[in-house]
Amino acid sequence: VQLQAFGGGLVQPGGSLRLSCAVSGSISSIGFMGWYRQAPGKQLKLVARITSGNFTTYGDYVQGRFTISRDNAKNTVYLQMDSLKPEDTAVYYCNADVGSVRSGMFRVYWGQGTVVTVSS
Repeated sequence: VQLQAFGGGLVQPGGSLRLSCAVSGSISSIGFMGWYRQAPGKQLKLVARITSGNFTTYGDYVQGRFTISRDNAKNTVYLQMDSLKPEDTAVYYCNADVGSVRSGMFRVYWGQGTVVTVSS
């Protein structure tokens, strides 16, 4: 199982970016999917999370600016980021709770991270 994140880059304050994270491999099903971020010198923090039933949770600092969604047919989770601020600058990581076809068990997998820089 692999998670591949896309969509990071440099954007001006007030701008938008859309991150994508695709899950591939021997997958039976996917439970929750989420995004975390780690700013330089800071701890990893939850950005947003979405369950298989589309229940969403957001970190307080992104409430109302970011939107998480998923496309189950494509095994992909998205993070639409609007009204970006310099303090949103971080490496963004996706994760997913994935069931294995081989073992039937679920475990959490992480993507490689994509860099978002918000600067003028």
